[in-house]
Amino acid sequence: MERTLGAAVVGTGFGVLTHVRALQAAGVQVRALVGRDPDKAAKRAALFDIEFATTDRQAALSRDDVDIVSVTTPPHTHAEIVLDAVAAGKHVLCEKPFARDLGQAREMLAAAQDAGVVHLLGTEFRFGTGQALLARTVRSGQIGEPRFALFVLHLPTLCDPSAELPAWWDDAAQGGGWLGAHGTHVIDQMRTMFGEFTRVSASLATLSPRKMTSDDTYTVQFETESGGSGLLHSSAAMPGQFLATIKVSGTKGAAWLQGEDVWLDTGSGAAQVPPPADLPLVAPQPPPTELLHTAYDMWHSMGTDLVPYTRLYGVMRDRILGREVADDPQAGTFEDGVANQAIVDAIRASSASGAWQDIA
Repeated sequence: MERTLGAAVVGTGFGVLTHVRALQAAGVQVRALVGRDPDKAAKRAALFDIEFATTDRQAALSRDDVDIVSVTTPPHTHAEIVLDAVAAGKHVLCEKPFARDLGQAREMLAAAQDAGVVHLLGTEFRFGTGQALLARTVRSGQIGEPRFALFVLHLPTLCDPSAELPAWWDDAAQGGGWLGAHGTHVIDQMRTMFGEFTRVSASLATLSPRKMTSDDTYTVQFETESGGSGLLHSSAAMPGQFLATIKVSGTKGAAWLQGEDVWLDTGSGAAQVPPPADLPLVAPQPPPTELLHTAYDMWHSMGTDLVPYTRLYGVMRDRILGREVADDPQAGTFEDGVANQAIVDAIRASSASGAWQDIA
């Protein structure tokens, strides 16, 4: 009989809100929780029946019953933790934004490849019903050759200067900001539909009245190898109503998201695309209310990322155990982490210079 895989989750914030629950739902036993605050780590470990809570990362990495390490800490800490984990022979899932910069991203990829471990990136929404179906619809050719993509999202969260976020989130030097926190998901989504970016023209802004050096608003024009282009715009500090639009236009029509539903119009009127049988829409499962204290926590309060993350961890489990996995959706790997980071770095460079930037 196959053994039950074990995991260590490094990080007691989003790591507990989503990763612990998703690992357990995927049949992986979480055997260690690593945090900076021993009391907080112990209490949150007890809430989910995790046997070992510690502030000593090496104590968790040295456990023989730990196969997977989930890195859910602030982005500027990812490289050190990932390098330690792969050196210990552990399979690793690393949250996004993947790294502080492209150099770190490449170092992490090389180390994981040299160690021969399974390495996945926390782009869980590839396994979300709506995003996966939209990507399939675009790639199927139903709208012809994709020519333009539009993504817009407005949230009012940071209009309140007292909205509580982790200290690193406000600090650009620590990888904080909305581009890294949210924009990396959108970049990954566009790459999976359109292919690789070739260049970007971007502007990063801080609209919130709070004291922060990181961005809360991004506007990005991009071009791709296939000749497509697009506009990505989002703000976490935009007053007024919630606004969300994702639409892709091609030579034969357009497809767009309405919630988790995908709609298509190829000239005969709008029609809903049937939901995929392999990725059914499942109701969100919110985390326990005692874990929800800050504005950062509330971004995850609906539990919309639990099912996609459970599916992602299912792929990781199956790869480690040598089982076959489906080709679509493909789980993001550290290679995608490098590709996404190259785009993020180019966006930051473009915003600083005011000029188009080629992707490294």
